[in-house]
Amino acid sequence: MTVAGFTFNAFSENTYLLIDEATRQCAIVDPGCYSPAEQEALRQYIETNELQVVLLLNTHAHVDHVLGNQFVLSTWPGTPFLLHPLDLPTLRAVEGYAGIYGFPQYQAAEPTGELAAGQPVSFGQTELEVRFTPGHAPGHVVFYHAPTATVIGGDVLFQQSIGRTDLPGGDHVTLLRSIATQLLTLPDDTTVHPGHGPATTIGAERRSNPFLI
Repeated sequence: MTVAGFTFNAFSENTYLLIDEATRQCAIVDPGCYSPAEQEALRQYIETNELQVVLLLNTHAHVDHVLGNQFVLSTWPGTPFLLHPLDLPTLRAVEGYAGIYGFPQYQAAEPTGELAAGQPVSFGQTELEVRFTPGHAPGHVVFYHAPTATVIGGDVLFQQSIGRTDLPGGDHVTLLRSIATQLLTLPDDTTVHPGHGPATTIGAERRSNPFLI
């Protein structure tokens, strides 16, 4: 599996394509593409690289991570859309406040399936492990790929920081517990691709993240 990243929307949100190199199937994680130019950038990359979109995954459902959900579903019809059920209220709330945040053209999309802790998510010859990491959002999950020591981490752990917990459903103690039990238990060389900012490693954050020391 390889990872291609894009930074979209006013929140500088990281959208990821997870690519199964053997089959060229791919999963789109947290599509934040909102403007036509952002949507076209994602579409062109997929078409140019002859990828087949087979999954849409959300780590959680805050506005900046779900702006492109409906674009993905309408561009690649029939794509399964998976979200943890505890974040369904978070997703459904977006339509009511998206305009206030500067996204008046937001189009809502409903999941077609659910994610659960420990659940394997497969595409091509790639299998991801779902790890339940609440604290930033009630139904937050991360996706772990052990063979490449890769985590698609959403807004849980950042380079020298952690996710905010002052939004509805957030809880600081819960977030720290999620990090300790679901991320810091991974090998130090595991790369974390976060929802914002640059990639980091579990080891680097274990050693020097000021929120974890």
